[in-house]
Amino acid sequence: MGLFDQIKNGLKKTARQFSSGVGQILHSSQPLSRETLSLLEDQLILCDAGVETAKSMMKELSEKNASNHDSNPPLARELLREVVVRRLSLEDPGWELTKPAVILLGGVNGAGKTTTAGKLAAKYAREGRKVLLVAGDTFRAAAEEQLTQWSDRAKVELVRGAHGASPASVIFDALKSGLSRGMDCLIVDTAGRLHNRSNLMEELDKIARVTQKAVPGLAEERWLVLDANTGQNAIHQAREFNQGMTLTGLVLTKLDGTAKGGVVLALADQLHLPIRFLGVGEGVEDLVPFDARLFAEALLSEESPA
Repeated sequence: MGLFDQIKNGLKKTARQFSSGVGQILHSSQPLSRETLSLLEDQLILCDAGVETAKSMMKELSEKNASNHDSNPPLARELLREVVVRRLSLEDPGWELTKPAVILLGGVNGAGKTTTAGKLAAKYAREGRKVLLVAGDTFRAAAEEQLTQWSDRAKVELVRGAHGASPASVIFDALKSGLSRGMDCLIVDTAGRLHNRSNLMEELDKIARVTQKAVPGLAEERWLVLDANTGQNAIHQAREFNQGMTLTGLVLTKLDGTAKGGVVLALADQLHLPIRFLGVGEGVEDLVPFDARLFAEALLSEESPA
């Protein structure tokens, strides 16, 4: 299955939610009225794009529509796709993971951090990188066991510390050791944190500082893993985590299980943080690199009504 098909399948519920009631509008080349723009705005809000982002997008769409003087005007769908793509591709449009690099993953409990760490390890190992998984959650045995399974599955090395050991200390030693042995992709899974608990966020900030000391000058990615089912709450989480670890990107998981995929638009629009990967299923290859154009096409991919 190609990348577009994976994203399209993952966005199926969101695309269906969005196109419900506006299918005719999307496939019309007639000038967009205030009424139709309002309907499109409502559907974006229902998909959890948020009021602020939805209004801003409709303002831009209205301006595009008003300035279009073609004798064969494009479908509303094509104009809206341009608006979506622009919102999603403002940050790092040609990004690729450098070599070597460290990826530090943060997020709340249940967001899918450990699974994401495992899938990233499998992906980069398939690409020929020398991957090291680091179990930074030293207090939850289940997380260490899950990472052990992923390391076996991906055939990559895993570093675990003693149960209850200082996460920052374990991570520091693992990164220093890994780099000295030629590892070029070091993926760190941290413990789940409630974004409204200051002591836990301070620990994450400490881990981020220690990572910089362990690998000074090395490219470092700090990604927040978000469950797409949380909708607009994901924006609040991202703001809080960004204060604690200065994020460089986001990973949206469980996109296939929700009609709230519009939150991707709100995250990119309001926080100006790039989306790195989307989780579109449970399989090992169902963590896919984000592509703004393919996302826009998938979001607006519902067939024209008969």
